[in-house]
Amino acid sequence: MKLDSSNCKSYSSIAGFSLLLLLMTHIPAAASGHGPVFGFTTPTNSRGGWSIDLGLMGRAGTGSNGNMMRAMLGYGITEDIQISLTTPYVFSSGSFAPSRTTSMMTATADNEAIGSWRFHRRGTDVGTRVESTGYAGLILPGAQRPSGVMGTLKRAPGVFTAVATGVASRSHYVWGGVGLTAFAENDGDRRPNLLSYSFVWGYRPPALRKDYPEWDWRLFAEMTGENSAKIRRAGHPMPGTGGHQVFLGPTALGIYKNYAIEGGVQFPVYRDVGSNFQREKVRYAINFSYFF
Repeated sequence: MKLDSSNCKSYSSIAGFSLLLLLMTHIPAAASGHGPVFGFTTPTNSRGGWSIDLGLMGRAGTGSNGNMMRAMLGYGITEDIQISLTTPYVFSSGSFAPSRTTSMMTATADNEAIGSWRFHRRGTDVGTRVESTGYAGLILPGAQRPSGVMGTLKRAPGVFTAVATGVASRSHYVWGGVGLTAFAENDGDRRPNLLSYSFVWGYRPPALRKDYPEWDWRLFAEMTGENSAKIRRAGHPMPGTGGHQVFLGPTALGIYKNYAIEGGVQFPVYRDVGSNFQREKVRYAINFSYFF
């Protein structure tokens, strides 16, 4: 991994602040509410509800690995509208194809502000609901740069949009979603647009359905796909970039009162990426949350 050493001190302060929050709440932090790890989902914070999240994620490749931490602060303006702010600290990076990796906390060195609007919600039975949520956000380049060709580009801000829909019951969960990440151009350089999509099936086993003061667990199977355009340098598409890949793997979510922990792994089931990127073998994410 190549880090900008002049920024290590400031990023260490961010990491220290995040860990301080973690210790104050006696919890490590998660990604978007009570949902899956990698895929798009629909839950939002309750009205006036805050959440502090800390996510560790990584990607292992044939040549190098990437590992990072992201801190996220979320607030529910209403029961259906939420805003979230995330900031990263990159420990190491590799020359991987573009990816969000997790839906609410991207695996890049960018800062993000995302608004969530659950625009549709309908109860169909006792404990069952159908709902849909839209997302829109602003992406600002961070101080750290990735290794490989992506780290040599002149960077510019970007936008993130997505929509997810699904059904949640007392025992089963099904979510599907699609998102687009797009960047502006800076002096002829442009990071590639990324089309992401996901499908998630979840199950809450009867033996693990517990109420406080015990942990309540859910198990998920998550499929995510990523189709990226080519990098543009000096106004021209760069050969050996762009591509399409699909990942699949198991995850789990545990909830204890207003604490949550979730994590999982994914493995490639389809991969067709440019020669400028190394082959990704596995990715992981571990998320801890505190809701208040």
